[in-house]
Amino acid sequence: MPLNLFEDPRSPGVPEKFEPSATAFSAFSVPASIDRMITKFLGRVFSGRMFGARRPRIVPAKAHGIPRDGISPCALQVTETLQRRHHAAFVVGGAVRDLMLGRRPKDFDVATDATPEEVRALFRRSRIIGRRFKLVHVMCGRDTVEVSTFRGGAADEAGEARVADEHGRILRDNVFGTQQQDATRRDFTVNALFYDPVSQEVWDFHGGVADLRKRRLRMIGDPVQRYREDPVRMLRAVRFAASHDLEIDSASRKPIRALGGLLANVPPARLFDEMLKLLLSGRAADCVVKLRKEGLHHGLLPLLDVILEQPLGERFVMLALRTTDDRIRADKPVSPSFLFAALLWHEVLVAWRQIEGEGMPTIPALYQAMDRVIQVQAEKLAITRRFNADMREIWALQPRFVQRSGVRPYRLLEHPRFRAAYDFLLLRCESGEVDAEIGAWWTRFQDAGETERREMLVSESGPRKRKRSRRRKVRSGAGPEPAGGAGTPEGPVS
Repeated sequence: MPLNLFEDPRSPGVPEKFEPSATAFSAFSVPASIDRMITKFLGRVFSGRMFGARRPRIVPAKAHGIPRDGISPCALQVTETLQRRHHAAFVVGGAVRDLMLGRRPKDFDVATDATPEEVRALFRRSRIIGRRFKLVHVMCGRDTVEVSTFRGGAADEAGEARVADEHGRILRDNVFGTQQQDATRRDFTVNALFYDPVSQEVWDFHGGVADLRKRRLRMIGDPVQRYREDPVRMLRAVRFAASHDLEIDSASRKPIRALGGLLANVPPARLFDEMLKLLLSGRAADCVVKLRKEGLHHGLLPLLDVILEQPLGERFVMLALRTTDDRIRADKPVSPSFLFAALLWHEVLVAWRQIEGEGMPTIPALYQAMDRVIQVQAEKLAITRRFNADMREIWALQPRFVQRSGVRPYRLLEHPRFRAAYDFLLLRCESGEVDAEIGAWWTRFQDAGETERREMLVSESGPRKRKRSRRRKVRSGAGPEPAGGAGTPEGPVS
């Protein structure tokens, strides 16, 4: 059974809001300022903020339908161990939401009243992480469960423990609290559900169960204030709505377009993490469409709004997103590098053509265009160096696909990034940017035998090629080259 946190959660709740009537203090003659102080004090008492917390709705197993075997063994072990030591412990957040929607959670988080140090002492394979707010990672074999201590401190109660910038974005907030405070601190009602694997009950402080049944995404508290505290919540709203088939309620949706500019104040690394979750949600295409609908697309990826307004750019981007979504839903591996390369390719193309038009040779112009786009992007979204390196290789290989003579096709086949670059080429062909015949040639060339490959090689002609061949013969004293071109023996040449 769930631990009794200072009160019986099944007992009748006190009123959530107390509003004294105009005649409440008519028998007393007191100054208006004292009258307001008394009213505010009693309001806090009867709202549950003093002498008692807001009581949750307890949803039994037969009502919520979460199967206990849907909880990972590691999460079960963590919650049971904590409860045996007289701590409150619940599976919380996204895992509860997904299980109630009939989905398989990707990971499991546990919330408890135990401090990080107390949690660490109970589990041999665990470690405390985080500076801004300490968490504990508990390892069970290959599985890891993140354990957090109940967070506390409402906006008007955190005092010096909370530091915000001039826009209202919270910079430091490291306060422990009660379970009710922890629920209130979460972003959406559907993410503020607590599941006790022992009693198999769901504790619902903010009507998240009802919102899930209505397929509604609703912010806890005042949406304007909550978005100002953390502008990334606007991106999360779009991601959850698109990936879980939820509708953002009108009060939570209304401020998004007006407050979208606050995303410019979020550190690029944090934006990258959130965008990566969005793009790898399995519903990336829907998410991007919804980003544009809510007015949040501009600025995240340079001129993404312009790309989506041009038929060729939109077709290419949406093909890349849908291909990624299909692979994720089929449990196939995906490459974030490939996806970001696709999203930024249109910008590389524009810069490439511009620089080449200024007189720079083709390949140097491409490399300068890549540098320019990545530099601009880094100011908005901090794509990691590893991804940047992969993106550069995918882009840099594209001109080599038109070189289909001599040894060059063999060398390209052996490049470590050939497969990713080839898939990228096929997207370009399908979108209409590149002649489909080039993609078909490379598809056939990969699987062809050596004789067929030699026959497929495109012969180079023209004065420059013939002159170069004559110089080679004079220097080496060799006879005519093989029919397949120099360096094309019975296997690929590196």
